[in-house]
Amino acid sequence: MDKAAKTIDFLFRAKRDKVAAWRFFEKSIAQNGVPETVTIDKSSSNLAALHAVNAERETTIKIRQVKYLNNLIEQDHRAIKRITQVMLGFKNFHCARVILSGVESMHMVKKGQMKC
Repeated sequence: MDKAAKTIDFLFRAKRDKVAAWRFFEKSIAQNGVPETVTIDKSSSNLAALHAVNAERETTIKIRQVKYLNNLIEQDHRAIKRITQVMLGFKNFHCARVILSGVESMHMVKKGQMKC
């Protein structure tokens, strides 16, 4: 999310590893430009991926891992948690990926970020 609470991109992977996080950050930077700062959770894979991205670039991205700064992102995911809780979980990863991508896309439409 950016400062205006607009969703920039989202990633849903079976494994939350450094390679997947690195690909996500590279894709997001290619589409949206290099951010000044990135606020992430305490995930070690995200931190390792951002260190790898910073090693390749001249200008470094400031990394923040402060719990209360991540609340904006968690509040944005509240709608998804409310929808998926009624379904009592997902049967497999493919089903979860398809449903959550659709929910995220519709949430972006609702916030006025996508034009049909």
